[in-house]
Amino acid sequence: MLTILVDADACPVKEEIYKVAYRHEVSVVVVSNSLIRIPAHPLISRSIVSDSFDAADDWIVERAGAGAVVVTADILLADRCLKLGAAVIAPNGKPFTMASIGAAIATRAIMADLRAGGDAIGGPPPFSKTDRSRFLSALDQALVQLKRGR
Repeated sequence: MLTILVDADACPVKEEIYKVAYRHEVSVVVVSNSLIRIPAHPLISRSIVSDSFDAADDWIVERAGAGAVVVTADILLADRCLKLGAAVIAPNGKPFTMASIGAAIATRAIMADLRAGGDAIGGPPPFSKTDRSRFLSALDQALVQLKRGR
C-alpha cells in the first residue's frame, strides 16, 4: 500500500500533499512533535511524537520503505529513507536520490562548519510559487512511478 509520510513540523506544502493524495487515493501520515490540524478525511492521519531529538525522524524511518513517499527538507532523514527504498521529495519539489544525497550531505556539513566558524551565511531562498508547483509535479510523478511498480 502506498503512503505519503510527511515530516510536518516545518512543511510548507501540506495542503498540496492532501490534494495529490486525494487524487491518487493514497494515505498520508502527518508526523510532528505537536498538534497540527489535518483535514477530516479517511486518507489523512497524524502521528504526534515526543519532542525528543529525532523522534519524528525515527518514527518516519520505522515506516519508510518501497511503498512510501517521504516529504522532508531534512537531508539526513532523506538519506535514511532512501536507504530503505522510499522515494524522498523536498518541499521545494527537488527529489532526493541515491545519486544526489552524498553531495547534499557534504554541502550540509560544509555549511554547518561555516556557521560554527562564525561566518554570516544566508539561509535558503524564500519559498516560492515555482517551488510549490515543482513540488506538486514531483509528488504526482513519484506516486505514478510507484503505482507502476518502478
